[in-house]
Amino acid sequence: MPCKAGNAAARAESSHMSNTSSRNVSRARAGTTEAPWVRYTLITVALLFVGLFLVMPLAAVFTEALRKGFGAYVDGLREPDAWSAIRLTLIVAVIAVPLNLVFGVAAAWAVAKFEFPGKTILTTLIDLPFSVSPVVAGLMYVLVFGAQGWFGPWLIANDIKIIFAVPGIVLATMFVTFPFIARELIPLMQAQGNDEEQAAIVLGATGWQTFWHVTLPNIKWGLIYGVILCNARAMGEFGAVSVVSGHIRGQTNTIPLHVEILYNEYQSVAAFAAASLLAILALVTLLIKTVIEWQHEREMKATEGLPMEAPQAATSTA
Repeated sequence: MPCKAGNAAARAESSHMSNTSSRNVSRARAGTTEAPWVRYTLITVALLFVGLFLVMPLAAVFTEALRKGFGAYVDGLREPDAWSAIRLTLIVAVIAVPLNLVFGVAAAWAVAKFEFPGKTILTTLIDLPFSVSPVVAGLMYVLVFGAQGWFGPWLIANDIKIIFAVPGIVLATMFVTFPFIARELIPLMQAQGNDEEQAAIVLGATGWQTFWHVTLPNIKWGLIYGVILCNARAMGEFGAVSVVSGHIRGQTNTIPLHVEILYNEYQSVAAFAAASLLAILALVTLLIKTVIEWQHEREMKATEGLPMEAPQAATSTA
């Protein structure tokens, strides 16, 4: 009898330890030890915040744009000023984004792959637009290229227009958007290291060949993601462009400035119709971002699943 009682106690203790271990494993897999009601409360608060401050305003833009019907929506986009704003926005993006692409890749490569004096200063300068208000950035260009600025008299004497013209808008947009690509690539390139580049150089590849065949394939998804974010910000930039554009209707107004003018004139349908273009751009950006992340994750999983290459047997020569 004492032996049976001892066995029963041992089984009970073993069962208790097993249950405790299973609960610990389930908690570890969940990544949290809070009660379920805490997790559900946090998720509910997050969803309410997203719905209240993101989804509802986005839905309100399309609701107001289509308030008088699809015909009024299209008429608002057919106005000459609207077409001029759309065309100028596309021109600015086509110029600013490729230039930022070149700078972003060059800066990221320099910071991630090399050690040189002033590297910390370069990294700080890349982050500068994040700490400077876009309005202040626009004012800096006015002080430099304006009529009373440093180069103003020389520009006027040579009939060169930068402020209140397309070049000023492009410069202001570039200043605000140039960190996006570099900041997306620097952590990625630092994590990858430079072993593959060094191996390519040892095998006889030139620097240009190394970039095209080794570096670029490794950073392509991060590069595309950075370009998408840079393009979205360039098309939606308001503060810096507002300062340097002069608000010349039909000439220097981008889509955000055109929306502001229409709204101030109480043309709400036309204003929200133009704003819906930026909202559509945001949705397309999110869609492309999701596809890129999914494709990158799929590629990483496929790479991790590949078997390691077996070393070839060394052949001895007599």
